[in-house]
Amino acid sequence: MTNSPAFFDLPQEDQIKELELFARVILEEYPVVVLDVKSINFGYNATMKITAENGSSYALRININSPRTAENLKAEIAFVRFLAEDGRVKVPHPLENREGNFYTSILHEESGRMFHCVLYSWILGEELEDEPTDEQLSALGAAMATMHHAAKGFQLPEGSSLPTFDDPLWWTEDFLLSEKSVLDADAKDLISRALSAIKSGVAKFYANGTPMLIHADMHGGNVLWYEDSLSVIDFDDCGFGFPVQDLATALYYLDTPEQDAAFKRGYESIAPVPECSENEMKMLFLQRRIVLLNYLYETSNLEHRSMIPEYQEETLRRIKNFFES
Repeated sequence: MTNSPAFFDLPQEDQIKELELFARVILEEYPVVVLDVKSINFGYNATMKITAENGSSYALRININSPRTAENLKAEIAFVRFLAEDGRVKVPHPLENREGNFYTSILHEESGRMFHCVLYSWILGEELEDEPTDEQLSALGAAMATMHHAAKGFQLPEGSSLPTFDDPLWWTEDFLLSEKSVLDADAKDLISRALSAIKSGVAKFYANGTPMLIHADMHGGNVLWYEDSLSVIDFDDCGFGFPVQDLATALYYLDTPEQDAAFKRGYESIAPVPECSENEMKMLFLQRRIVLLNYLYETSNLEHRSMIPEYQEETLRRIKNFFES
């Protein structure tokens, strides 16, 4: 069945209401008696807070925009379970459905898409605010370093797979330079030059080492803070890369040198901070920016797509500055 654009053209509140109803259909696959379903995040994916009749709470993630395959989900869940068993970093626990699987794939008739879904245990806490404290940033850095250390002992289970981040767009579908692009010739040329430079720069990392499994999206919106303790959530972007790529992704979202320093202090409390020159870090920051621009063209989220004009203009400005410097 082909995708139906009508569902994704609906106002966001209508999409959310429909998905809250659809969540109850998904949850029929789990040994959970549902009392309430409430949307708590609607962006790249949809996340629902599930309250069961016995008082337990869960987080249901419905992959509405993610290109993750069933094989990717199997790998992601295996890694989260590995970290949970390791115990040094707080992460949610995936729950089995009635068939003994840790994810559920189900057709959503209204959109014509097969949605992959995961039910996780509920973790108390709040996402980090726009101005996180030094304590929180230090805990974030320490958690990343701890996961890097733990990941060295992880192996993918049979029948699972994850991308390797040796591609400028991290192997996401290209909406910037392919036939699907709506960019003008000047913008395409500038982005093409940037991606070429990024490809050459990233290749140097992969020529000199073996990648490991990294979170790849570890920022304040993907961690929870509760009673001076940090938990890591949302492993939907995890894949094989180098610690410096994970580090750059986290630092991309910070605003000041003081915040960078707090994060790095936390990291080096566990392990040496990955070496990276200033130019390499600028390159990785630019790569993150371009990957996010590509996502805005890819996504069905109308609110996110509305950001394209301003976001694209700023991205092109940053590319020009990168080459000038």
